[in-house]
Amino acid sequence: MKQLSLPLPYPADAREDEFLISESNQRAAQSLKRWGAWPVMAAMLVGPRKSGRSLLARIFAVQSGGITIDDAERASETTIFHAWNAAQASRRPLLIVADAPPPSWDVTLPDLRSRLAATPILTLHSPDDSLMEALFAREFARRGLDARPELLQWLVARVERSHVALLRAVDALDQEIGQSRKRLSIPLARGTLAPLGLIIDRAVITGNDSA
Repeated sequence: MKQLSLPLPYPADAREDEFLISESNQRAAQSLKRWGAWPVMAAMLVGPRKSGRSLLARIFAVQSGGITIDDAERASETTIFHAWNAAQASRRPLLIVADAPPPSWDVTLPDLRSRLAATPILTLHSPDDSLMEALFAREFARRGLDARPELLQWLVARVERSHVALLRAVDALDQEIGQSRKRLSIPLARGTLAPLGLIIDRAVITGNDSA
């Protein structure tokens, strides 16, 4: 399995959590560090829920002195429009955070629509294997659970490549450990996660139950 491609952590300051970087989010993270080279003094950061996009936006604001607008789909169009214009005038960068860029969310102001069309889009993609393993390890550690490397690799091979699925899997295992007082193991993970529809267990599909 590939290791994470950049050193960790990527903190805004000592009080921030780590933002873990792999090939799936490396390009977006690097572009935020090089905001002075953006074609306009604004960019749009898009990615799935729980992907760390809000944390990355806070890191960006601390490091660049810029402004962020989170959940832009639900923000006032007038607010975004004036913030975009102010960023160009002040040369203070603006980062607009959303699930996805327009036209996935409707923009009714023509002037804002044209400005967003000229705004570069930075994408946090679904986590790759290296990021999934690192996120699993971090979430288990946060809960004080001892997850062995073989369990992490087993989970990475079976849990959907999404931050939401990963967190639900860890939450379910944490709850099961608290109730049963058992140790984390592959059999326990299979018995807990399969009924919840959180894994595709290839051992069951192929008839090989050794994994």
